[in-house]
Amino acid sequence: MEEMTQRERVTIDRLSTGVPHLDEVLGGGLPRYSMHVIAGGPGTGKTTLAQQIMFANAAPDRVAIYFTVLGEPTLKLLRFQQQYTFFDLDKVGKSIHFINLSDTVRRLGLKRTLDALNGYVAKYIPELVVVDSFRTLLISSAGETPRDLQSFLHDLSVQLAGWQTTSILVGEYGREELVGNPAFTVADGILWLTQEIERNSVIRKLQVLKMRGQAHLAGLHTFRISEQGLHVFPRFPEIAVPSPVEVSTKRESIGIAGLDEMMGGGIPEGEAILVAGPSGTGKTIATLQFLVEGVRQGEPGVMVTFEESPEEHIRKALSFGWDLRKMVADNLLELIYLRPVDLTVEEVLEWLEQAVARTGAKRVVINSVSGFELAIAPSEREDFREALYRFSRGFLGRHITLMMTSETPGIFAEPYPSFYRISFLTDNIVLFRFVEIESRLALALAVVKMRTSAHSRDLREYAITERGIEVGAPFVDYSGVLTGIPTPVLPTETLVRRLSDEERTVLRVLMERGEQTATQVAQHGNLDERLVERLLAGLSRRSLVAQVVEPDRVTFHAILPEPRGQRNSAW
Repeated sequence: MEEMTQRERVTIDRLSTGVPHLDEVLGGGLPRYSMHVIAGGPGTGKTTLAQQIMFANAAPDRVAIYFTVLGEPTLKLLRFQQQYTFFDLDKVGKSIHFINLSDTVRRLGLKRTLDALNGYVAKYIPELVVVDSFRTLLISSAGETPRDLQSFLHDLSVQLAGWQTTSILVGEYGREELVGNPAFTVADGILWLTQEIERNSVIRKLQVLKMRGQAHLAGLHTFRISEQGLHVFPRFPEIAVPSPVEVSTKRESIGIAGLDEMMGGGIPEGEAILVAGPSGTGKTIATLQFLVEGVRQGEPGVMVTFEESPEEHIRKALSFGWDLRKMVADNLLELIYLRPVDLTVEEVLEWLEQAVARTGAKRVVINSVSGFELAIAPSEREDFREALYRFSRGFLGRHITLMMTSETPGIFAEPYPSFYRISFLTDNIVLFRFVEIESRLALALAVVKMRTSAHSRDLREYAITERGIEVGAPFVDYSGVLTGIPTPVLPTETLVRRLSDEERTVLRVLMERGEQTATQVAQHGNLDERLVERLLAGLSRRSLVAQVVEPDRVTFHAILPEPRGQRNSAW
């Protein structure tokens, strides 16, 4: 009996909407021979959506009727709709018939209007019927009771279904008017369109409130209206976690030898890495080296940037000998520049997905997450972390390695709170910092986190050279490097060898004569007094000299211990 039921199950045919990704949201398209409602406030794109679906399906053997119940002439409606590329004037009057029912509804009421609808359906035998605006039709029918409206809806749906027609009713309704409204219980599908406005930001959203017979994607889905019509950006589907068999053990070289070494051979393939640091520390250069190294290994890459344009990246790369323009021409690299225009994460993901498909990319760069978050519409930022997590996990199963950068403030300041908000979402973190050493700004890096493997805990100095970033030795001679102002931890003899001749003279005077004023040091050392004052200040910062402030004078004394067995020889 169960097998028979399976064999006799009815297959539901579907109409493609012709709207990018809307079929995916609906669960496969619009079920044929069903009635659907497209609702929303003024200006949300209801009419454009209905006509986009109609033009996508109309053909000589599939006629469509567009009934208008509007106060404005049909010609005015067509004039504006012709601005969209989906509008095909050759179909009008042949495959698509526009019929205005305004006078019929106003003069004759719902019953006679239903008769008129049936007459046109019998004449043209359409595949698709659209009524716009359905609410106007009901409002224009003065004197009709709620029961009359319910009866009209029921009779309309039954008769349209009897003619084997798919119908779409367009109306201006709020969400609260749709949910639980008995007038819409006969509808097989309900699509609700809305606009979210915050300050100068406008984001359009679509939600499937109801769809009989198929599993649609729940939630609010972003869409844009361009000259092509509507384009839907679905919310991310649930991310499938790869099985242990699918997890790669390969390491991806960053192209920075010392950093690869610190990470045990590079970034684990398919994982995400966050490179964080203040402006000027070389984060963008690191991403370029990562992409260039990928091209050298036959792994195409994609970069999306929110601050610097592709041309700026190309010029910067040329100074290091990397020809990004040729890589782009060879389809080994794609640079995407997205300016802040009320973006959503779903849109950025689609652009990236398309670029990855075009290039076959195995490496993806987001430069930077800070710019990404600022480019997102204010109404979308609350969900940014969740979206970013889904975004990064979406590449994992395909063994695409993701590198992101994040801006931290100032030279020595702590990272932004937003850095901590996103850092736990990534598998690996590398921190770039400025440090002050002997009155110069040096660069330090550390591998802060690797989720799936061991890594070096060293703090290493690095430099930006004509070959890009080059990593040097660990800071073994200093402590407190991450504070930005490290303290020397060198042996006495090494410290003395690193001092200038004038600094040695100042320390020798203090070692031999004990506590002295700056004037006394200058006299005994035969040095200019102003120079001595500067030298004493520098030696104090390095904890080699202590300052004693008294009411009538300021004195200094050396706190450097005398080298054992080398009395006076080091000075």
